Amino acid sequence: MMEKKDLEQRLNELGRLLVSELKPEGYWEGRLSSSALAVAVSVTALYFDSEKEHASRIERGLNWLKRSINQDGSFGDTPESPGNVSTSLLVYAAANLFSEKLDWIKTFQVKIADYLSSQNIDVHSSQVSEAILRHYQNDYTFSVPILAMCGLCGIPGQDAFDHIPQLPFELALLPRRFYRLLNLSVVSYAIPALVAVGIVIFKKKNSGLLWKSIRKFSIPNAMAILQRMLPASGGYLEASPLTAFVSLSLINSGYRDTEVVKQGIHFLKTTQREDGSWSIDVDLSTWVTSLAVKSYRSGLSGFVNTDLQDKITDHLKLIQNQKLHPFNGTGPGGWGWTNFSGSVPDGDDTPGVILALMKLQPKDRIMKEVLAGCYWLSKLQNKDGGFPTFSRGWGKLPFDQSCADLTGHNLLAFSSVIENYHSELPATTRKELIASLKKALQYLTRHQRKDGSWLPLWFGNQQMQDHTNPVYGTAKVLTYLKDASAHVWLPENLKEQLKSLYVKGTSYLIAVQNQDGSWGGGKDIIGTTEETSLALSALASVANFDACIRGLKWLDSVYSEKGLKPAPIGLYFASLWYDEQLYPLTAYLEAVSRVLEVQE
Repeated sequence: MMEKKDLEQRLNELGRLLVSELKPEGYWEGRLSSSALAVAVSVTALYFDSEKEHASRIERGLNWLKRSINQDGSFGDTPESPGNVSTSLLVYAAANLFSEKLDWIKTFQVKIADYLSSQNIDVHSSQVSEAILRHYQNDYTFSVPILAMCGLCGIPGQDAFDHIPQLPFELALLPRRFYRLLNLSVVSYAIPALVAVGIVIFKKKNSGLLWKSIRKFSIPNAMAILQRMLPASGGYLEASPLTAFVSLSLINSGYRDTEVVKQGIHFLKTTQREDGSWSIDVDLSTWVTSLAVKSYRSGLSGFVNTDLQDKITDHLKLIQNQKLHPFNGTGPGGWGWTNFSGSVPDGDDTPGVILALMKLQPKDRIMKEVLAGCYWLSKLQNKDGGFPTFSRGWGKLPFDQSCADLTGHNLLAFSSVIENYHSELPATTRKELIASLKKALQYLTRHQRKDGSWLPLWFGNQQMQDHTNPVYGTAKVLTYLKDASAHVWLPENLKEQLKSLYVKGTSYLIAVQNQDGSWGGGKDIIGTTEETSLALSALASVANFDACIRGLKWLDSVYSEKGLKPAPIGLYFASLWYDEQLYPLTAYLEAVSRVLEVQE
């Protein structure tokens, strides 16, 4: 049995540690894991831009890759990840540019080729294209840029582009409202890749006369679209892989001197880390800031004084989108994942900030921003009642679809706004929020699986056979439902629906707790601090107290032995794994806070 005083001591320790990470500007920045894929693509873009000018940066990147190769010759998405074909192939391709210039490269390539061969991929055969396309199936978001970069690096040979599908970049010229009606082979956030990679494929392979004429005529307007979508930082989505794919494609299409390429290369130069690596994105500062505020629960003021709370609030207000967003065409009111200019408003950060603001300030000081965020979210909700990430109605490919964890997050945000602004809300606004909440609840009811679990969209577990993470999805949704069910405004019939979902989900989490007290991504999957903490936050109650204590004991043991080591559970754009330094800290702090609330 863990004593209450031990939990209070851990709470104080974690709470002080977290506030020490708060930047003077009023936000938590966190730190994303370095990415071999980001390094490979960024080094390649710098090489094609100017090998001589970027020689030192290229060398540092290559040396990082040399130090980071797995024993089996593979590369994973993070240094803690098992190897995968996509990342390993891209590193092999990047290295190919230097195979005649650096003595160690050929031996390095042999190791990678041996791993790829063990995965039935022959780097010297057109079978490379078949394998990659088969792996990603109908989603060309990642497969075609991979193959295009390989072709530009001489892999598998001169005819590489003959085996790469043509991306229909000319469709990007249609009005944005038609995008969701088209059967595009890339997700909504990958339009820059659709255009740039589509252009280089067109330049490198033969087309029929009709399509050749249409696409040649389309290029100037397609380039204008890239320019309009380009953020001030030069980095599309603040993501080095996407920006590098765009840059290297345009350079090899004859557009090296355009602003898109110049600014893209500048972005890659400024985001390279001291050790020579790149992360997949600059940071997730908005996301981890909302997680941090949430993790303190009712004890926020005991760690974050009012002056700091005001700074956090001012920062969050400052970065709320105030205009039609050039990337995805959504209106004002939403928040993206970072304060950098390439961020795009989305359906998870926006409810996260809404909830954080209502914890940070009296309701009258943030009502304008909160209601603007709710309005933005109401326009995002899909017809199925669920919430997607960036764009309403696409849904053709997995990362554009509605999902349970975002839907639960928005349900809680809407319920909290109704609770907080009960008397201030106009009748029409209240009615609209309740209608959206009911639709979200219906979506969650339909998508709860038979075992009581829900699947998340942007998170997974590499140890699970299908790379899903039902523990993460279920824990998140249950926590949202539990918090919403405490609201006074909620009528009894809705409370009963929430309770029914919660009971089923709780049974699932109890059933998949490991013998050692931890939780992984599913049954019998090795536990992590993040997944265990999230499960505890969902389960924290008198009824589940024994399971919670077992989980806390495991967390205490791991924390004492290894500290707060992050696990690669995040899935970024195009299914790239990442870990985030603040995930275990914020999740652990919230779990301890919630269990202590039960003990009081």
